[in-house]
Amino acid sequence: MLVGNSNDQDFLLKQLKAFDKSKAGVKGIVDAGITKIPPIFVHPPRHPGQLTQTEFIIPVVDLADVAVGMRRHAEVVDGVRRAAESVGLFQVVNHGIPKKILDEILQAMHGFHELPKEVKAEFYSKDLMRKVRFSGNYNLGTSGFAEWRDSFLCEMSSETVDPQELPEVCRDITMVYSQYAQNLGATLFELLSDALGLKPDHLVGLDCAKGHLIVGNYYPPRPEPDLTMGHVKHTDLSFLGILLQDNINALQLLYQNQWIDVPPMPGALVVNIGDFLQLISNNKYISVTHRVLAKKEGARVSVGCFFRHISPGRLYEPIKELTSEDNPPVYCGTTVGDYRTGHYQKGLINGVSGLEYLKL
Repeated sequence: MLVGNSNDQDFLLKQLKAFDKSKAGVKGIVDAGITKIPPIFVHPPRHPGQLTQTEFIIPVVDLADVAVGMRRHAEVVDGVRRAAESVGLFQVVNHGIPKKILDEILQAMHGFHELPKEVKAEFYSKDLMRKVRFSGNYNLGTSGFAEWRDSFLCEMSSETVDPQELPEVCRDITMVYSQYAQNLGATLFELLSDALGLKPDHLVGLDCAKGHLIVGNYYPPRPEPDLTMGHVKHTDLSFLGILLQDNINALQLLYQNQWIDVPPMPGALVVNIGDFLQLISNNKYISVTHRVLAKKEGARVSVGCFFRHISPGRLYEPIKELTSEDNPPVYCGTTVGDYRTGHYQKGLINGVSGLEYLKL
């Protein structure tokens, strides 16, 4: 965090700008042979009073035989409901994405981040409207310090994506994985709709599944892992997130004021509720607060798929069927674009959910 006198702040801001200008990302710093974390990556203490609760078990939902009318449908809907209402995060198995595809997308994202910096620099951009971009930390400067992460981002939708815009090293598998993730997302939205007592196609009808952002995060090995973070405490700017982890345990969620490890499960995907699903469900579902720790182990990769439809005129507000005189709307309406550039940024800066600024 940028604290201290103005000279300290000026120094750190200059470092942030130099880091951004290099277009080499965090990996570029590691490749330069550093042995200590640069000051711009040094984060405040990790709230030592919030201890990790090892007894808590992350909910797991088995999506086998999940279709309406099948034997396990009601059981699966109930599991999704309980996880979305109480935790905001769960893991799914038998989700329909082959292990081969999961392995290949992780390998492809790792391959992109291992490209020469001159090649990656062609994709480097801080322009949020660019569909395919690379950023050495895409929240750079939001909270006054950088995070130990490089990110490759692809805005995927049938109207906008052009496969030729993607780098060759990850082009084909990204398109394939995107389609699998899209299908899985549609299934999850149907289950979440059903769990709210709505028609199965209600959330899909609100364009919740119309577009998604694929993010390939790369976390280089770090010399002083206790001083920095892979991703600070945050909620997601999305309706729903689907996360593929590698085999290094670094993800944590905040549950009852305690940080809980979300260990990788072979073949499983992590599903988390985002801010916009909490908004339109009128607090029925919880947007989970989570973070990613820095690890000293070798470079690790994760792939996130975040469902959000950035339409300039699409207003999202609590679903009318979920509100009443006894249960009035909690939030005012907003568009995804306005929320991203306004309330969400305020939340990141102040360490809270951006939804706090939308409360009526």
